[in-house]
Amino acid sequence: MLNFRHFLARYAITIPFSFFMWFVFLFAFKLNFLECSGLALITYFTTAYIVKKVQVRKQLKMVGITRSEYRHIKEQMMLAEAQIKNLNRHYTKVRSISAFKQLFEMNRLAKRIFQIVRTNPKKFYQAEDFFYAHLESAAELTEKYALLSTQPIKDIDVHIALQQTRDTLEDLNHTMQEDLRAVLASDIEELKMELDFAQISTQKNKPLLARKENLYDE
Repeated sequence: MLNFRHFLARYAITIPFSFFMWFVFLFAFKLNFLECSGLALITYFTTAYIVKKVQVRKQLKMVGITRSEYRHIKEQMMLAEAQIKNLNRHYTKVRSISAFKQLFEMNRLAKRIFQIVRTNPKKFYQAEDFFYAHLESAAELTEKYALLSTQPIKDIDVHIALQQTRDTLEDLNHTMQEDLRAVLASDIEELKMELDFAQISTQKNKPLLARKENLYDE
């Protein structure tokens, strides 16, 4: 949720303040170098912690979720990150080009949804099925498919199992595309509203521009 800009702002506060306190400890309290350095480090980490908490609180207020909701979402994101890593680790092991493309696309969709929700945690509620069911199923099926596809035995049962798994993964791929659309739905609606507003504003300004052009012509 916090981005690189928050990181820079946080340490733009903590680093100068820690140096300032180092001089305060040295000259005001007459402490030695090691004592000043130790207290300055404590000041640094304490200040960074406090500033980060303030930044998170402001972001939560801006996004519109509570701290308990954020903790729950953060836990689910950690689980999802592990599942995406598992998905990423196994899809490269398949030998079929078509299956590789299929799993590559699924991996790309999963990462995209994860990134969007990490940027805006409130969108988690628009992709709950993805986090609670679809991603886990994709990771488990990919692992089993990769295992079967690398086995030296390729009898009829193995071929049937591989084909059924590919079909299920294809269905999951389409489902995850719908998950991505659900996550982006509110952004698309906002964009449409902004476009409508821009078009209305443009239409209102056209008569005024026409009158100005007529005045210049006269």
